Amino acid sequence: MSVIYISTDGMRPDALAAAETPNFHKVMAQGSYTLKAQSVMPSITLPCHMSTFHSIPPERHGILTNSYTPMVRPVKGLIDLLNDAGKRSATFLSWEPLRDLNRPSSLSHSSFIAYQHNPYTSDGRVVDAALRYMPEDNFDFSFVYLGAMDEVGHDYGWMSQRYLEQVEHSDMLLGKILEILSPDSTLIIHSDHGGAGRNHGTNSPEDMTIPWMIMGPNIKINHQLESPVSLLDTAPTIAHIFGLKPPLAWEGQVVREAFI
Repeated sequence: MSVIYISTDGMRPDALAAAETPNFHKVMAQGSYTLKAQSVMPSITLPCHMSTFHSIPPERHGILTNSYTPMVRPVKGLIDLLNDAGKRSATFLSWEPLRDLNRPSSLSHSSFIAYQHNPYTSDGRVVDAALRYMPEDNFDFSFVYLGAMDEVGHDYGWMSQRYLEQVEHSDMLLGKILEILSPDSTLIIHSDHGGAGRNHGTNSPEDMTIPWMIMGPNIKINHQLESPVSLLDTAPTIAHIFGLKPPLAWEGQVVREAFI
């Protein structure tokens, strides 16, 4: 049993219909999903990911920009919880600040490929690393970060033709991961935030509304979730899959509607 979480930085839900995205739609058809999940404020990459992995809003973890600061009142994160339970976790990243999502010595593997060298192709190199190491090392939990959609959104605009082309590129990369996905693996995919114009970070629906989907054993098939879902719910849901009790400080809930 394993869990793979793919973060699609800056992918809006309506992009899944505006672009050719057969693999994202395959995950939705073979699992449970909502196109109305919610981000957190400020809807910025590092605050959102810290909230995803620690299941608390930014006003509690204190990270309100893309600069990391230690929590005044630390809350155990997902990877640290898994490490305590003897689970092996791996991260595949192109944005270096995400290294602070977990405490030192809690990872079994980390691949980092700096997006600055070529931001529009960095996702491909991240996925190549994941395809190399995930099958042979049998990690319990893998985090794969696709950050190029956010870069293209800032450079060309959200929902621009260039942005939609990058969404389609991400769909192709997702297809590669689906090819190696074992039958006993659970796949979770969601964005950290959306965007409008060439920016994000507000509480507008374009910034705050994100897609959230899950596929795997004991997950309802072709089920559109009716209950509210937040990115705060991701860590508790993953803990539930592993049979682990989440820390009392976590504010998110298990997305129980998705399970059979």
